[in-house]
Amino acid sequence: MLPATLRLPRLICWLTIAALSIAASDEPAPLDASGPTAGWPSYGGDPGGSRYSPLTQITPENVTDLEVAWTYRTGDYPGGRVDVDKTAFQATPILEGDTLYFCSPLSRAFAIDARTGEERWIFDAAPSLEGWTNTCRGVALWRGAKGEAGPCAGRIFMGTTDGRLVAVDADTGLACEAFGDAAALDLRDGLGDVGPGEMYMTSPPTVIGDVVVTGSLVADNRRVDPPGGVVRAFDVRSGELRWAFDPVPPGTPPLPDGDDGEPRFHRGTPNAWSILSVDPERNLVFVPFGNPSPDYFGGHRRGFDYYGSSVVALDGGSGEPVWRFQTVHHDLWDYDVASQPVLIDVWKDGRAIPAVAQATKMGHLFLLDRGSGRPIHPVEERPVPQTDVPGERTAPTQPFPTFPPPLHPHRLSPEDAFGFLPYDRGACRELIASLRNEGIFTPPSLGGSVEYPGIAGGANWGSLAFDPSRRLIVLTQNHIGEAKTLIRREDMPPGPLPKRVSLQEGTPYLVRSDGLVSPFGVPCVPPPWGSLMAVSLDTGEKVWERPFGTTRDVIPFFPIGFDLGMPSMGGPIVTASGLVFIGASMDDYLRAYDVETGEELWRARLPAGGQATPMTYRIGTDSRQYVVIAAGGHSKLGTNLGDSLMAFALPENTRAGRK
Repeated sequence: MLPATLRLPRLICWLTIAALSIAASDEPAPLDASGPTAGWPSYGGDPGGSRYSPLTQITPENVTDLEVAWTYRTGDYPGGRVDVDKTAFQATPILEGDTLYFCSPLSRAFAIDARTGEERWIFDAAPSLEGWTNTCRGVALWRGAKGEAGPCAGRIFMGTTDGRLVAVDADTGLACEAFGDAAALDLRDGLGDVGPGEMYMTSPPTVIGDVVVTGSLVADNRRVDPPGGVVRAFDVRSGELRWAFDPVPPGTPPLPDGDDGEPRFHRGTPNAWSILSVDPERNLVFVPFGNPSPDYFGGHRRGFDYYGSSVVALDGGSGEPVWRFQTVHHDLWDYDVASQPVLIDVWKDGRAIPAVAQATKMGHLFLLDRGSGRPIHPVEERPVPQTDVPGERTAPTQPFPTFPPPLHPHRLSPEDAFGFLPYDRGACRELIASLRNEGIFTPPSLGGSVEYPGIAGGANWGSLAFDPSRRLIVLTQNHIGEAKTLIRREDMPPGPLPKRVSLQEGTPYLVRSDGLVSPFGVPCVPPPWGSLMAVSLDTGEKVWERPFGTTRDVIPFFPIGFDLGMPSMGGPIVTASGLVFIGASMDDYLRAYDVETGEELWRARLPAGGQATPMTYRIGTDSRQYVVIAAGGHSKLGTNLGDSLMAFALPENTRAGRK
């Protein structure tokens, strides 16, 4: 053994070497430039809405090194052009070349540099702002044939909050004057009487070939004969109407071309306010329809339920229906098909079947053959509760998927009631027990009925993301209940409508919508009130499920966030490296999860609510991979408002492999 006087210097030497070794291993390593590059050309990542990227530069091992690469502010907020309680910044940008295109709640289109966030142009559609919530989830891009040049050889299409479709030169931001009437089409044309804010576009149009296809939002619960939900396709160059799909039952005579504001399309039909998908090879457009108006009484509908709450495949050349699949019969719950139909391949009996994955507000996930619309796995028609409301009817059965089985609970009993204290738990128990409550599809009633899931879902417009290599579907679920009470019109006292009461003009009843909450305003549903999950398409089972979102920004005076899981608006994306990126929740964070385990790996603070779906891209081998999200909040959800588009990326030199 060495004498102590010699052991000490040697120990110091070893410690010095070890320290230098550790320091050297922690030195930033160059970014990995060997992986793939990829863009984000459509709202959902591709025309079929998979929300999947093949990028691998950001990994589960280095995601904690992400930093803000740039921030762009639209100038919408605080703006002064609209009440702040009527906006939602829900846009997902698209990428062409090195340019990002997106829109803001005030119907303004933007082009910015995808590497730096520097502004290239702004186009202001200058709409009237009368919508229920002013929002614009995205834009669509059309580019002419190779070699086509000149003004508007590439076009950005955007719907506006006052019911127009505008076309803008993708390169300059100047209006494409030859499109329609001075670069715009009035989508109210042919609909007859349209009240202020009653019909407009919130979701992006979609392009197939040389036509641009539009749906529309029609305001809920105002009257039995609101503007119809016609889906139309217009020539991308001239704006000429190519075809129109009027969602009325087969055999319904078309309306004559009307003059002086008379409608050319039937009124009160289902509308398609969410995101459409396209299969270019089959020349099909997949349309998610809501239910006929109003939502909670349907005794007057004259068969217009035929396409209600259905996903419908239309021929892209003619607009003729190829197939439909109805997710709810005679919908009385506002269970619109809110999620984008996502085009995937499903493996069954050793072969890949081109499919449509349709998530719903009920927590049902239907897997449909893309060519025929038939379910790939059995769907059972099960008996459901029946109405006792005079003048109403209910469907005797509703469709329930068996693979995957329902992803959301179907019943909320008084024994399930939640509360932080015995007092509010008891109040919730009494509230639930006082209502008609026979599980999912309990119809609205004169005494009040439990609606669970509520109108936010289950899944909503954030839709799902599909990982094709792992055959996993990732999606959120909201777990919030409501009470729906019909009120006889003669029993309603005169005067202004109370809050949460809708007119449903033309029916015998008004409707009151109340949240199932305690006297403290806490949901009576046990947490989590929002979850994130992955579902295997091999087994049909949940691989993992996690409470999603904290109370951090719901109780701003209490800065500690409890991981109770919160309702969300917005969806996930998935990367080939095994990451799920998602904002969406009511706290101001963008998060990354491990797609295989559901472990949260990273979160970044946003300046406002991230009620939008992110996107990701890498332009070239000399480029970093960016993850971009709109952080502007949602006024109706009560999240913090703003106007930022934020990009995150790894530093130019990052420590590879550090967790």
